[in-house]
Amino acid sequence: MGTWATDAFGNDYAMDWAQDLHEYKTLELVETTLDNVIDSQEAELEAPFAAEALAALEVIARLQGQPGEGEDDPATAEVDEWVAACKKKVTPPLLEKARLAFERITAESSELRQLWQDSEHFADWQADVAALRTRVLGQEAA
Repeated sequence: MGTWATDAFGNDYAMDWAQDLHEYKTLELVETTLDNVIDSQEAELEAPFAAEALAALEVIARLQGQPGEGEDDPATAEVDEWVAACKKKVTPPLLEKARLAFERITAESSELRQLWQDSEHFADWQADVAALRTRVLGQEAA
């Protein structure tokens, strides 16, 4: 996996997912991506699914007016354009899926977590995921 940053769009899987987002006019891809993580029957959540789900969670945060620090990042400008054009609201059921996805992504059985845990940037990744969780779920996440 090509990874260059700890934020949600700091890897190839997430950027590829973001390109696919433009084919959708609804939150279907966001929801399907979270469902892939939540409904996975595998003992270990594979890193690509977790990375894509973090990108989907970042979209949810932005839809709620909670962009991260990289909001003016040229790499995510197309995501921001999609969010600005999206007329769909984030619903309580989608937020519940978000909560469940965060649990899977940060669990010991997450390959993405394991990969970050084996790196010198694990604490930074954890902090970025925690900040994203707070932006998506609000104070309940803290």
